[in-house]
Amino acid sequence: MRELLAGQLNAGPDELIFTSGATESNNIAILGLAPHGIATDRRHIIASAIEHKAVLEPLAHLESQGFDIDLVQPEPGGRISAEAVAQRLRPDTLLVSLMHVNNEIGTIQPVAELADLLRATPTYFHVDAAQGFGKLTADLVGPIDMISISGHKIGAPKGIGALLLRERDFDQVPLTPLMYGGGQEQGLRPGTLPVPLIAGLGKAAEIVADDNEKWMASAQAFRLRLLDALSRTRYHLNGDPDHTVPHIVNVSFDAVDAEALIVRLKNIAAVSTGSACTSASYTPSHVLAALNLSDHAASNGLRLSWIPGHVQDFDPEPLANAIREFQG
Repeated sequence: MRELLAGQLNAGPDELIFTSGATESNNIAILGLAPHGIATDRRHIIASAIEHKAVLEPLAHLESQGFDIDLVQPEPGGRISAEAVAQRLRPDTLLVSLMHVNNEIGTIQPVAELADLLRATPTYFHVDAAQGFGKLTADLVGPIDMISISGHKIGAPKGIGALLLRERDFDQVPLTPLMYGGGQEQGLRPGTLPVPLIAGLGKAAEIVADDNEKWMASAQAFRLRLLDALSRTRYHLNGDPDHTVPHIVNVSFDAVDAEALIVRLKNIAAVSTGSACTSASYTPSHVLAALNLSDHAASNGLRLSWIPGHVQDFDPEPLANAIREFQG
């Protein structure tokens, strides 16, 4: 299974460790690299302002420890310019961390382009690929030093993921363990491996690789059906329609309070105001706040997402009808 997953990312099996998911992978990548930054006097880290909390909160911890955290603001559609990131590089830049696909608005980031720009520098590049692996995996086969993977995003059991640690000129990424007590996973993730979960992740990755083209076409077809149904409501589509995945839609509805609408829709579909982690709850989105939307749109955006290949029989009309009735 290790060889299969690593192979999909154009890497060897000794360049991949198993974790409990992308949150743990992100923490190992970011916090585990910090001691190397201290030892080499490189404490500058660049990330986007719209990263998942599993990246922003470890960065906030490092900032409290004296690191200089440089958050790049997105363009209006949520896209991060690779050139804008490159312009912020300094001699003491230790790391750039950028998510592959934004989990709230679905915007695809130029990770392959940025990887090419960074490869000639000593700066390490980390990509949170929780939303992209298995769907846009071709973007991830280039010179990206660290890639976080979450199993349940591709249909694997919850509680399993991986972190790719790509060698650079035969040198390993200089990570320091966050936990101790065993030598498993190159000493970076001690403890007995959950073999059934790993098998599930490997099988899911195999299935997704075989069916990805069909599944993504299915997701795009459903997206068009959904947007057609929503066209009879008063809404604004958040994100970049030209650079987006087909399975995430984020919309703001006129004259509607998002918290109240979530309650109204809870028996029809799983919706949230932020990431899927906040489904069925009201949490103002730091992502939408960064897009320069109106106060109402930023505070009342709703995220709808679905697993590609699993929405053929879902009718979006009841969802749209409920929203129309709510708008009055």
